[in-house]
Amino acid sequence: MIDPGSIDPGRVPAHVVSICRDLQAQGFEAFAVGGAVRDLLLGREVSDWDVATNARPEEVQRVLGRCIPTGIKHGTVTVLRDDDAVEVTTYRGEGAYSDGRHPDGVEFLDELLADLQRRDFTINAMAFDPVCGELRDPLEGRADLDARVIRAVGQPLDRMREDGLRTMRAVRFATVLEFQIEDETRHAISHALDVFLQVSGERVRDELLKMLRARRPSCGVELMRETGLLDLVLPELVENVGLSQNEHHQEDVYQHSLRVCDAVQGDAIMRLTGLLHDIGKVRMVVADPPGRSGPTFHGHEGAGAAMCVEIAARLKLSNEQTQRMEHLVAHHLFALQPPTTKAGVRRLIKRVDERWLDDLFELRRADVTGRPGEEEALDALRDLRERINETLAFGDPLDIKALAIGGADLMGHTKRDAGPWVGRVLRGLLDRVLEEPSMNTREALLPLVDELLKMEEGG
Repeated sequence: MIDPGSIDPGRVPAHVVSICRDLQAQGFEAFAVGGAVRDLLLGREVSDWDVATNARPEEVQRVLGRCIPTGIKHGTVTVLRDDDAVEVTTYRGEGAYSDGRHPDGVEFLDELLADLQRRDFTINAMAFDPVCGELRDPLEGRADLDARVIRAVGQPLDRMREDGLRTMRAVRFATVLEFQIEDETRHAISHALDVFLQVSGERVRDELLKMLRARRPSCGVELMRETGLLDLVLPELVENVGLSQNEHHQEDVYQHSLRVCDAVQGDAIMRLTGLLHDIGKVRMVVADPPGRSGPTFHGHEGAGAAMCVEIAARLKLSNEQTQRMEHLVAHHLFALQPPTTKAGVRRLIKRVDERWLDDLFELRRADVTGRPGEEEALDALRDLRERINETLAFGDPLDIKALAIGGADLMGHTKRDAGPWVGRVLRGLLDRVLEEPSMNTREALLPLVDELLKMEEGG
């Protein structure tokens, strides 16, 4: 099928056009393929460009010059044009997928159709010739784009069992594009979970984080639950399905978590934190506490933070991402009982760490949005933020590094060697300064050192 004029060739970068033109000038076919074609048709920005050709890898290198043989065993070379890089892959057929992720071997082919038939979904199995402006769509991917449907190429179960990651990719595409997954394709996801288990944590993480950047990531989480993927990726979240809450909530813990995930603004880690912020409730629930009209979850923030560390390790998140998520979950109730004094505000900032304030306020805003008493809670949150901003602007000392004296001063004053006592005394001094910032002078703090040491020694 050839559909001329459906894509503006002017949207294809010059370096991609030149690669296709140079290959065609030598008698080869060359097309932009995959997600780039899909996004061109959808009017979305294209970030990655791939070219498919019937030229063999050695012919691609000969014709195009500057190349890196990044995946030459599978027919792929990376072509360098100025500051741009494009993967150019020879038409290929694939053998069995013993590891549920990569083909055991490939066979180079001469026909575009055969190459498109090995791809995952029809919307990713189109090709565009940017030189003459022709769209090749033998598998009717454009019709599925128009119908907003994710459909596997060929037999859905075969496609899912070839590559276990395709189960997550189907969910991710449906979520990001706001499409539906065709019934047979959706059914195949649930019957390929054993193959999905072979996929590395890094690959799962990448798909999950891409999905969480969607406008409504909750739709993807629900698809994962319905197909069984969530039991394998975030089983801790599944435990909270149906867990009812108290009078301050209209939803169970799971539904509330979905709403917060959608509401929170920020990057994918913020979205993941919103999804997991109440993950510890199932571990800390007291179903019928005396004198209460609903369950309680005291300590769930600490339990949830510890669970997030385990989840982060499973997903191979970076140390920085793990620390951020752990800290935000551990302190997400920071504004539940706002401090009433200036000293209390200073202590709050010290406890939650100034670095995380913006993220914590955003998480808390999303947490109360849509709940009973939302406006009152948001007003209180805005008031607390103003008080914190005033404190920060005033420059009050908030951590040990801001004290007027340091460890060397303590050792010089006491004639003692370094040891754990230094940190304990500095923390004691900071407690006094948080209560009364005017005490942050060398003259006021040094006499307190002897007092704190006597207290520590029981004198």
